[in-house]
Amino acid sequence: MSQNKTLWKKVRSAFREVHLWAGLISGLIVIAVCLSGTIYVYNTEIRELADSERYFIEEGETKLSLDEIKSKVESDLNGNVTSLFVMDGDDRTVQVGLLKEGEKGRGTTYYVDPYNGDIVADNSERSSTEEFMGYMFSLHRWLLIDKIEEPILESMGNRELGRLINGIATSLFLLGVITGIVVWVPQKAKSWKQGLKIKWNANWKRVNHDLHNTLAFYSLFILFVMSATGLFWSFEWYREGWQKTWDTYSPPRQGAPAGQRGGGPEGEKEQKAEIPVLDFSLDKAVTVANEALPYDGNLRISIPQNGSQDISISKYSTAFFAKAGSDQVSLDQSSLAVKETKLFTDMSLRQQIGRSVKSLHTGEIFGSFTKFLWFLGCLIATSLPITGTLIWLNKKKKKPARKKAQPAQKVAEMA
Repeated sequence: MSQNKTLWKKVRSAFREVHLWAGLISGLIVIAVCLSGTIYVYNTEIRELADSERYFIEEGETKLSLDEIKSKVESDLNGNVTSLFVMDGDDRTVQVGLLKEGEKGRGTTYYVDPYNGDIVADNSERSSTEEFMGYMFSLHRWLLIDKIEEPILESMGNRELGRLINGIATSLFLLGVITGIVVWVPQKAKSWKQGLKIKWNANWKRVNHDLHNTLAFYSLFILFVMSATGLFWSFEWYREGWQKTWDTYSPPRQGAPAGQRGGGPEGEKEQKAEIPVLDFSLDKAVTVANEALPYDGNLRISIPQNGSQDISISKYSTAFFAKAGSDQVSLDQSSLAVKETKLFTDMSLRQQIGRSVKSLHTGEIFGSFTKFLWFLGCLIATSLPITGTLIWLNKKKKKPARKKAQPAQKVAEMA
């Protein structure tokens, strides 16, 4: 029995050392990444609150049809509408993607009042809120190294360098999470209850110790998921391994035509030349899609780029516990008949997990409920390097004091 205790102490001590140095080495980077992540969890809500004129309008009496909105925007701006994003709610603008002649990529997004067809804003110029959130994203993903114009290393770009440093720090944080649970496990069963609560009436050192251990324990699952999914964007080998593990891997196509890759100028010219006047009703297409997907949600409509392509409509549920994955419907242009329906729930559990890597990382996996839990978890993750370092410093201060106290104890024992 005593041998088992001795072995457990050695194992626990080894894990404690790994936990300590993993935390100390990655501490500052983890604080920066988790603090920016805490803010970025509510990226959409912050943008909509600060730039509310883009997303919200006063409700009118009658909305224009989507066909009328498309026609008006194309007429006013002399371009081709490529997509529409229709939010669930009568006080929301319709986001219209439009490509003008000479524009490349996805074009410009215009925010349109659905009651009169007027354009209230566009994304051609970034607002101060978008600039701030852009910096938060850069800090979270690349540690702001991508903002430096001159390359720091000749062997790699600044984004790649930031991604590498971030990935190493995230790996150390994940190691800290795994070793932390072993360190947390109390030696005696009666100490379990004590380890699950914070003793607020104790001195600040004890409160700090409890904040580190107890909060980390309660957020353990969230911290593990956030760090394990965060590596998806840091290392190519990890991303490929993730996709193969969860049955979502698709090998990159070799020799695809430039138009299909979307990166060659010849493909862009060919794509623009093929855009015809499409003869179908967007409103009827949405009605068919809503019949196939009978629940409240936001709709993203991709306009076909030629007469042979299908109409693609994605729907995202807005329920409180909604899954983050979208459902998709493909419609035939001429008949508006449903050609294919892809439901997120029809995928295997492995594929659902694999395709939800971003939602798992940001907490949107089950809507607003998990988003709030991830916000709290990320806030705790930001505090862990701070409380952990304070615990380490306090223990370092105690050791000399104990050594000085030993002679006094021996004199007392002799007396």
